[in-house]
Amino acid sequence: MKAVVITTPGDTQVLQVQEVENPEIGDNEVLIRVEASALNRADTLQRKGLYPPPKGSSPYPGLECSGIIEAVGKAVVRWKVGDQVCALLAGGGYAEKVSVPAGQVLPVPSGVSLKDAAGMPEVACTVWSTVFMMSQLTAGETFLIHGGSSGIGTFAIQIAKYIGARVFVTAGNEEKLAVCKDLGADVCINYKIEDFVARVKEETGGKGVDVILDNIGGAYFQRNIDSLNVDGRLFIIGFQGGTVAEVNLSSLLARRLTVQAAGLRNRSLENKAAIVSEVEQNVWPAIAAGKVKPVVYKYFPLTEAAEAHQLMESSNHIGKILLIP
Repeated sequence: MKAVVITTPGDTQVLQVQEVENPEIGDNEVLIRVEASALNRADTLQRKGLYPPPKGSSPYPGLECSGIIEAVGKAVVRWKVGDQVCALLAGGGYAEKVSVPAGQVLPVPSGVSLKDAAGMPEVACTVWSTVFMMSQLTAGETFLIHGGSSGIGTFAIQIAKYIGARVFVTAGNEEKLAVCKDLGADVCINYKIEDFVARVKEETGGKGVDVILDNIGGAYFQRNIDSLNVDGRLFIIGFQGGTVAEVNLSSLLARRLTVQAAGLRNRSLENKAAIVSEVEQNVWPAIAAGKVKPVVYKYFPLTEAAEAHQLMESSNHIGKILLIP
C-alpha cells in the first residue's frame, strides 16, 4: 500500500509517499481501506520528531480516518467486511489501509458523507472526554474555547450549544469569528485586538466562565485562571504558547479552581474504547439530528501531505483539513 512516511524529522518536505507493507491485524482489530484521513496539530509535532507514536503503533502519521472495513480479526463481533466506518487511531491514517482496535471504530454518523466522517473521531473524542467527561460542562454554564475556528473549536462550539451552554470563543480575525458565530458561538473575541479576560468578565457580570478549553498553554495560563468563575475548570489540550508559566496560586484556592490536562493518543485501549462508546451514545445523535456538522476547509490528495501541513501550520484554515488516498 501507499503511505506518507516521515523520512527524517524536519519541515514539511520530509513527508514522502512510499510503497510500504500492508498493516497486519490482531484478533481484536479491523483493517480499514481508507477513504480519507484528517490532519491534527499533533501530526505536525510528530513530523518534527517531537511527538513519537506510542510503542507498537504505526510509524505513519494520522490520528483518525474513515473508510470501509476490509478484514476483521477473529475476536471481532460488532463489525463486518464492507461496513462504512470512521475510527480513532494511534497513528497510520495517512495511508491507503490502517489496522485499528475494534473498540475505536465508530459507524459513519447519519447525514455525514464517508469522506467527511474522517474529520469527526479525534475532535469528538477529544472534546467529549475533556469538556464533558472530565470538566463536566452542563446546560446553563458558560464555556470559553480558545482557537474557536480550529477543528477542535468548530466542533466544541456546536456540541456545547447542543448541550445548552453559553459559548465564548477567541480567534485571530473577523472571518474566523464570523464562522464561529454562524456555528452558534454567543461571544466572539478577536484576541489580537481585545483582552479576552476583560471581555469575559464584562459578559459574565464580573464572574468569569465555568469551563475553558485551552490549546495555548503557558502563555495563557494566568489569564485563563483570571477568567474563571468560582468552581471553574480549566482544561489544557495543547501548548501552542509554550509549556512554562508563572502563576499566582491564591486564586485557585480562593475560587476552588480545577486545572486538568490530557491527550488522547497515549491512553490505554480500554480508556479509548470507553471514550469512543460515550461519543457514540452522546455525540452521534446530535450529528444525526443535524445539530453538529463536520466543518471541512480543504481536501488534499495523499501526495500533497506536505502542502496540507503547510496550511495547518499557517493557521489560515477554518475547521478540518482532509487527506484523500
